Amino acid sequence: MKKFNIRKVLDGLKEVSSSTPSVQVGPQENHLIQETLQSDHFQLCKTVRHGFPYQPSSMAFDPVQKILAIGTQSGALRLFGRPGVECYCQHESGAAVIQLQFLINEGALVSALADDSVHLWNLRQKRPAILHSLKFSKERITFCHLPFQSKWLYIGTERGNIHLVNVESFMLSGYVIMWNKAIELSTKAHPGPVVHISDNPMDEGKLIIGFESGIVVMWDLKSKKADSRYTYDEAIHSVAWHHEGKQFICSHSDGTLTIWNIRGQGKPIQTITPHGKQPKDGKKPEPCKPILKVEYKTTRIGEPFMILSGGLSYDTVGRRPCLTVMHGKSTAVLEMDYPIVDFLTLCETPYANDFQEPYAVVVLLEKDLVVIDLAQNGYPIFENPYPLTIHESPVTCCEYFADCPVDLIPALYSVGSRQKRQGYSKKEWPISGGNWGQGTQSYPEIIITGHADGTVKFWDASAMMLQVLYKLKTAKVFDRNRSKEDKGSTETSDEDPFAIQIMAWCPESRMLCVAGVSANIIIYRFSKLEVTTEVVQLLEVRMQYELNDIESPDGGEPALPTPGASPQTSGPPSHPSTSSNNSDGGNMPCLKVRSTPLKQSAGYQVDLVVQLVWVSGEPPQQITSLALNSSYGLVVFGNSNGLAVVDYVQKTVVLNLGTVELYGSNDPYQRQPRSPRKTRQPSGGLCDINEGSATSEDRCKSPTSVFLSVCPPRGANPLDHRDNSFSRSRSSSVTSIDKEAREAISSFHFSDTFARKGDSTLTPCLYVGTTLGTVLALALTLPPAGEQRQLQPVILSPTGMLVRLKGSIMRMALLDSTGSMLPPAFEPWFEPNVTADGEEREKVRKRRPVSVSPSTSQDLNESQYAVVCSEKQAKVISLPSQTCIYKHSITEASFILRADVVQMSQGVSLACFCANGHIMTLSVPGLRPLMDVNYLPLTDMRIARTFCFTNLGQAMYLCSPTEVQRITYSQDTCENLQEMLGELFTPVETPEAPNRGFFKGLFGGGAQSLDREELFGEISSGKANRSLAQHIPGPGGLEGMKGAASGVVGDLARARIALDERGQKLGELDERTAAMMTSADCFSKHAHEMMLKCKDKKWYQL
Repeated sequence: MKKFNIRKVLDGLKEVSSSTPSVQVGPQENHLIQETLQSDHFQLCKTVRHGFPYQPSSMAFDPVQKILAIGTQSGALRLFGRPGVECYCQHESGAAVIQLQFLINEGALVSALADDSVHLWNLRQKRPAILHSLKFSKERITFCHLPFQSKWLYIGTERGNIHLVNVESFMLSGYVIMWNKAIELSTKAHPGPVVHISDNPMDEGKLIIGFESGIVVMWDLKSKKADSRYTYDEAIHSVAWHHEGKQFICSHSDGTLTIWNIRGQGKPIQTITPHGKQPKDGKKPEPCKPILKVEYKTTRIGEPFMILSGGLSYDTVGRRPCLTVMHGKSTAVLEMDYPIVDFLTLCETPYANDFQEPYAVVVLLEKDLVVIDLAQNGYPIFENPYPLTIHESPVTCCEYFADCPVDLIPALYSVGSRQKRQGYSKKEWPISGGNWGQGTQSYPEIIITGHADGTVKFWDASAMMLQVLYKLKTAKVFDRNRSKEDKGSTETSDEDPFAIQIMAWCPESRMLCVAGVSANIIIYRFSKLEVTTEVVQLLEVRMQYELNDIESPDGGEPALPTPGASPQTSGPPSHPSTSSNNSDGGNMPCLKVRSTPLKQSAGYQVDLVVQLVWVSGEPPQQITSLALNSSYGLVVFGNSNGLAVVDYVQKTVVLNLGTVELYGSNDPYQRQPRSPRKTRQPSGGLCDINEGSATSEDRCKSPTSVFLSVCPPRGANPLDHRDNSFSRSRSSSVTSIDKEAREAISSFHFSDTFARKGDSTLTPCLYVGTTLGTVLALALTLPPAGEQRQLQPVILSPTGMLVRLKGSIMRMALLDSTGSMLPPAFEPWFEPNVTADGEEREKVRKRRPVSVSPSTSQDLNESQYAVVCSEKQAKVISLPSQTCIYKHSITEASFILRADVVQMSQGVSLACFCANGHIMTLSVPGLRPLMDVNYLPLTDMRIARTFCFTNLGQAMYLCSPTEVQRITYSQDTCENLQEMLGELFTPVETPEAPNRGFFKGLFGGGAQSLDREELFGEISSGKANRSLAQHIPGPGGLEGMKGAASGVVGDLARARIALDERGQKLGELDERTAAMMTSADCFSKHAHEMMLKCKDKKWYQL
């Protein structure tokens, strides 16, 4: 009887239930490559987030630690220290952060959210965590206040009440200030929400409470009653103290500032309307816009500063938002580019009862962070060292390169440093807290972003940091002043005509090629020398393929360059308007190349412009794929009509083929002749992405660039029929007949490989992937290097179909017989603007040969492997036999958005990002699943458009219109991440408290302290109402948090600080003792004199 094996049954069930089976097709013995990558080598985690916090809502600053915190409307928290030290946290609820308060120099932060919760964050660990939370259920939180060196947090509510929370235990106190007790009979109506709370700088027992309606109450905490009330007709937005505690200032909704004496309750001692026109007849000034915030800061020498936001006159229509700085008799109005969210004045001291000595103002705008130097004339701004300009123009595409050549970042930095603006403050950046990480990850990383205004930015992304290196403006190549006729013909991309769609970059040769939305390609060379280009070289290309076109070349033969594809020595000739174009010509480009000389600074300089032109009244189709090879001197691009290959060395088009012609006579598809298009609008323009429902920042600027250089646009690709909502939402403007005839080019790969089945020699080849899942090969015949390369033509000949997959081709790569990745050949960088000897230049320009491994020379039958990944599956093809040896169905229900064959430190892997949010890695060439994590649901097109994998387990995407999220899928990086991250909290001594002086110490009049514990504790105030708020405990209290800063150095530093604090207290005690001794000596002296005066007198003489 046959033995029953339950394990085999279970294994069989597991294989059947698996939705992504890996199938080995070829004979196993011939392809035994030892794969070193295992599942243990992969782990997915977020690393760092860069960029400007999206939709900021609040801000706080620790003046001792010098750390800035910014909260956002989505519940995110961004913390900034010195350049390179930044941190991202997220509240789980996702509610807006309405206020932030640092526990100054304690390494903790309190956040208040719009869902009426308060949280305590521990900043003493590299990844901050919430220690305590308190969720209010009956009242809405409107304002919070935490006095310096106090553990009691005041929380004002919409009902007008004030509750107290102990920040150590995060428990409510029984002490409550009720709104009716605060106002009593001073007004008949409810005073409105609490908009301000602060204690008197000179008397901690006196609390000032500002209500929205215009009432300000001075509350005596000990006697539990109001000392004074100050009433004004206009609503209050903010309140600020003079440091001596005798005056305070309020900002109002009518654009006025009122200054009050604490002892004068009737009227304000002064009313100021900073931007109001003063009438001559003594009447009240005209009302202005509300002053949303005011700060009142004093200096030892000179006049105090009054800094305010808002308050402009209503007749200043179109005026930009302003920050007003009033210093003595001078008033400076500083215009901002975006609306002001909040501002903070940075001062030398954390003590409210000392001269403030303001030195800078941090202004948080809706889309920028500005720091103003108050100490210099003219109030210059500081140069911002953080990477907050990612969104300067909306990002349309990204590329990410890890392990770049070591000389690349210094070269880009040297040319980029010349682009910096002048006129910044000469002082150091004032937000300087924290320490850098001590990570061992040292390989160079570069991120390139393409933008809607045609700019390309290069960023240094090494060592978990991000710093802009160089900015290239591609729009300089074109004339911006277009005639009305031209504008009529370029309606398709008039919104952002220069937007970058796809980028191709060769790090070794530094060659750059960008494709724009207006169907243009610009090829750049890198030079360290400035040059003036008299005439921008231009190629005009007609790419329109009709099956019934008589002039189309025979199938399988390379097409000759069309008449419109010859080099132009000037800008394109003037053309008649679109309506007058006849059927046999009328070429018209979407953008006009400038005809005047172009001064090009050091950096990337335009070498050649290629433009697709209108043909027969039909606009050119947008470019869906782009590739560059510096060794061959070729650029290839494709769209839904076909592909074109440009030789940028000879400045000529060497191939212009329709997609069908690549198949020759072996076309597997039945195609119908395509009818002429009735509309002039190309499918999938940049302007229709979010169907007009989103703001300009949220627009996905290019559906084509969703897939960068590997995939066609969803909207522009008529053959994209998928059964899911993501693809169905992308509308297409092509007819059903077009759908049968159009096959777009989706990806390219240059390599030295076997061009035909059974070849025994390696030849330069171009692999072409299409949206129907076909990979076609083109053999390249290149002239010899040197002078012949300049003269003889490059010949390309289609060699047939390599393989077919399900879904559009995303990525192709080649491996050698050992399974190692074969990078495309490249040409080392040389200085293009130096006229060196011919021999020397050719030595430099000689391309690097592709090495063939020793095992290959012994066995030429199976010497390479082609890895091909489509939207649905992956296959590995053995070359030159062209047999499929492995295939793997990656997804059935969804489709892949981005795929890359990446080099890990242990081997080669295929990394995929799926539209259902899964991130997967597969072994190569065996296509074994190694990791599958449901990481990120695809919430918008931005993520799809910008997601990039790169070598060594790094990846990135735009998580918001202003922020880049970097992630890693490498186990090594995850393990070392804690070391790589910077530290926010560093042990710093708290500054000395201001000296009270002898007479103030002797006779009183200095700052009055308050025993808050005795007043607010449970013994004296009782227990709080349990139903008011729910306490959600964290891993420990504040004392436990203080111990989180581990290590001997931290302990020593804390001990030293404790010793200093003890010494400071002992010093204060010595001063008091000395004052008492002096007083006693004085009393003794007076008593002795009285005794001497009276000792000889009789009692009746006294």
